[in-house]
Amino acid sequence: MRKNFGAKTWLYPMPVLIVGSYDENGEANAMNAAWGGIYDTDTVMLCLDDSHKTTENIKKTGAFTVSFATSASCAPCDYVGIVSANKVPDKFKKAGFSAIKSEYVNAPVIKELPMCLECKLIKFNEDGICIGEIVNVSADESILDEKGAIDAKKLDPIMYDSVTHDYWSLGERVGKAFSDGKKLIKEG
Repeated sequence: MRKNFGAKTWLYPMPVLIVGSYDENGEANAMNAAWGGIYDTDTVMLCLDDSHKTTENIKKTGAFTVSFATSASCAPCDYVGIVSANKVPDKFKKAGFSAIKSEYVNAPVIKELPMCLECKLIKFNEDGICIGEIVNVSADESILDEKGAIDAKKLDPIMYDSVTHDYWSLGERVGKAFSDGKKLIKEG
């Protein structure tokens, strides 16, 4: 038996994305955007309301960064989602974040968040969807494995549970993509 809940914004896993931008004075800002993800091969999409300072910044600068919230950064990442830069202009600093200017776009890389997508704005759709081209992915060496690849366990990203409003860590590896299903393919 199944229980029906009707239409809800429940999707698992929902990454906790921290969007970085600069305002017209070069001041860094960050916001927590739970609704976003990969749009196409080299593009990302975010659902951003016009009322956000981040939306205004991205429209002015044509660039933004997307970093992944981690278990270690849970509180500051939540803070930048519940406090508006329209009311608290220095919320970036109050969160304990520090900015490194991206080498690729006019947007801040948040030093305390170890993985970042550096993006150039492609467009804002009329429904508030921001689409950006990923021009670089940067990662702190602390989250790399012995081969120099990003290690999800070391990154330790968190996800948002929109049912309970909890943050969860990623968990353990349970399989290998594009491989495990081959066990079910019948030969011949």
